[in-house]
Amino acid sequence: MKLFRDIWLVFQRHMLLMIRTPMLVILGVAQPVVYLILFAPLLKEALATLGAQTTTDAYRMYVPGMLIALAMATGLYSGFSLLAELSSGVIERSRVTAISRTAMLLGRTLRDVVVIIIQSIILTILSIPLGLIVQVLNVLLAYLILAMVTLFTSAISYGIALKVSGPAVLGQVINNVAQPLMLLSGTLLPIALAPLWLRRVADWNPFAWAVDGMRSLFKGDSSNPHVWQSLVIVTVLTVIAMAWSTRLFAKHVK
Repeated sequence: MKLFRDIWLVFQRHMLLMIRTPMLVILGVAQPVVYLILFAPLLKEALATLGAQTTTDAYRMYVPGMLIALAMATGLYSGFSLLAELSSGVIERSRVTAISRTAMLLGRTLRDVVVIIIQSIILTILSIPLGLIVQVLNVLLAYLILAMVTLFTSAISYGIALKVSGPAVLGQVINNVAQPLMLLSGTLLPIALAPLWLRRVADWNPFAWAVDGMRSLFKGDSSNPHVWQSLVIVTVLTVIAMAWSTRLFAKHVK
């Protein structure tokens, strides 16, 4: 019970910090909104070979990929906030408290999940006037996949941040990791349009599975195997990544 109480306390603190700077959440969706308005309308013809006959079909393919890309970016770059607190002494001062070291990391990771869910809700609502039609229950299940992706990428980012201990190095590492993962996940365009060898490589990318699961849900096909397969894959990877990063954090902040 103490662990859950500590997680809640840390989560509350980081949520208060987020509430005090709401522009960070709004600015996070600014670029995706531009893509929604200026890029997504071009996809109807480009995705016709995959069955996109209407604007709704195009948005059902594009919006899920964009949300996964946003979750990946939010999670992978969250390590910078941890480095900032380490350098400013916030984490150092927390060492004298009785709060669990594991909770100090899990609480801030849950804040990242809340941020991405809020941003995803905003983008989904903004997509509706543009032509998106999607079932509410399917959207909620899609948000669960997004939450798992955010937890996974945040844990990885925090772990890397503790390893490199410098924002310049972290930025290089994240950029070198994030770009190929996003390109191979089919976030902007379905990976089905890629050559066969590229599709085979993408089969090893967990984010490609997450995108496929999300697109199935937005199409209303919740019984598609891609849905449960994506949930299982990202959940297993999240558990592994969280165990790794929390162990590193507990060793770093003794």
